[in-house]
Amino acid sequence: MKISDARGILIPMISILILAAAIAAVALSERSIEHLPFAVAALLFNAALLLVFVGDAERAILLSGMLAVAIAGMSSVKFHHSALKLTVSDLPLAFAGTVRFFVLQYPRMMLGVLAGTALFAFASGAVLLHAAGSPVSIAFRILLLCLALIAFAKASTSKGTASLRLTLTQDRCFYSTFMASLVDPSCWRQFGALALSDIANEPLPLREAMPARSARSPDIIVIQHESVFDPRIFGLPVEPVVEAFLSPPDGEFGRLNVDIFGGGSWQSEFSLLTGLSSASFGSSAYYLFQKGAGRFHSSLPRWLASLGYKTTLISSCRRGFLSYDKFYSSIGIDQRIFVDDLPAPFDARRFEATHSDAMFLDAIIDAHIKGIADDPTPRFLYALTNFNHGPHNRQLVPSGQFESERAFAMASFPDAGYAEYYARLAETASAWQNLRARLASCCPGRPVLIVHYGDHQPVLTKQIDRQLKGPGDGRRPFGTFYAIEALNIPHLSPGRGADLDIAFLGTVALQRAGIALDPVFATRASLLDDCGEAYFASVSERKRRFHRTLVDMGLIDLMPNARQAR
Repeated sequence: MKISDARGILIPMISILILAAAIAAVALSERSIEHLPFAVAALLFNAALLLVFVGDAERAILLSGMLAVAIAGMSSVKFHHSALKLTVSDLPLAFAGTVRFFVLQYPRMMLGVLAGTALFAFASGAVLLHAAGSPVSIAFRILLLCLALIAFAKASTSKGTASLRLTLTQDRCFYSTFMASLVDPSCWRQFGALALSDIANEPLPLREAMPARSARSPDIIVIQHESVFDPRIFGLPVEPVVEAFLSPPDGEFGRLNVDIFGGGSWQSEFSLLTGLSSASFGSSAYYLFQKGAGRFHSSLPRWLASLGYKTTLISSCRRGFLSYDKFYSSIGIDQRIFVDDLPAPFDARRFEATHSDAMFLDAIIDAHIKGIADDPTPRFLYALTNFNHGPHNRQLVPSGQFESERAFAMASFPDAGYAEYYARLAETASAWQNLRARLASCCPGRPVLIVHYGDHQPVLTKQIDRQLKGPGDGRRPFGTFYAIEALNIPHLSPGRGADLDIAFLGTVALQRAGIALDPVFATRASLLDDCGEAYFASVSERKRRFHRTLVDMGLIDLMPNARQAR
């Protein structure tokens, strides 16, 4: 009788201790008193759901706690490689090449994920086989599930839960953010179709078109520099050649805010050329070059083509990469040149060993100069580099070259990865200095506007931020640079410009070039004051109404079957 009584007391105590341990583990990963009640409600709901199947509270609570730790762990890994936490809308990306990308770029991290997954599977099996407790009747299990569901639903409607959408870039609340996304309709809406998340019901009247400020249209060259950021964002010094590249003394420059971190360059390309945030499309942002072909009928190259420009893409990837050829054709790029199309003496195989900017930038400027020879037609050239792509534990700058720059970087921040990044950046800056002089001398008097920008930060900046322990800034991982230079355009005002969102950079380029703006671009220009440096994060109602106008006019096609670009 005494043994039976002791067992009757011990089993509930074990259950309570297991529950307390699970809540403590969740609390440690959350680091937020405000969001802890929702996280606990989610933990108990998962335990009640598992209880229906396993039949005893001990295993249900253990498995629920293990699942919470696993979700928090996966979200933490994603956060430290993309600066965004895990949500349910990220799950389709696992089947869209993301896993393969991480395996190729970060094999050690993926090995750790694989080991963690195997450990979770083993521990779950051990719990199911060897940790059974006192059985609970099916009627009581159903009752507990209903009560847990009511509590979870109630917690889901709180203000704290709604605010989790705004913490995607914060290093906390990993479990609660994922669980909140499960009950967020906007996350599920992204699975089956292309949908805008920031769109109003009422349209915004478009502004009147704005005339050109110059009778002569300049060439426009836009160069996307892969994974390039300004080290000064983190308080790190740069040398004069690098400074002149990032902040040209006779040009305009500033911080550029982008939607991505660590990868997904095409999302920055999309934003610059369409004037829209890729983040507005949720999980479809990753698929925009596939889903979006034929759906966007207002774009920078399309408008320039209507003004008589010849539009060209020169990409450092091969023609078969993603859906680049199809998408760029659909938004108005007439000539699309990929690295396997560049003529000799350019050697694509030799180039792909390092993706050297010195080699690639020389090839694109050479192609541009040959194209404009004896042809006054203005040109739009969009070039995509790949030199500074991570990981940075590979030495792509040959030994004996830019060694003083590498040493300078090591003295500033003693990390071999950063030193390699800086050495590559120094090569880019040095190459551009020579090519800019060549461009200026080849066609004296021909006006040219040149825009440089970084598409996203590389993963190594997470390590820089952790070691330097700078002030908390959730947007810092999404900051790169932009620089605008001009040849034979007198009205460009040099100096530091405003911080920009990449969705505005194409419009600002048109303004600096003195080119006419159609009603769509004129309206987008008017949103600069409303949205400031953050387009997607802005709560501007005018922006949301502008998106409604674009959809109503058929300039953004959200229908299941996209019509052909016109």
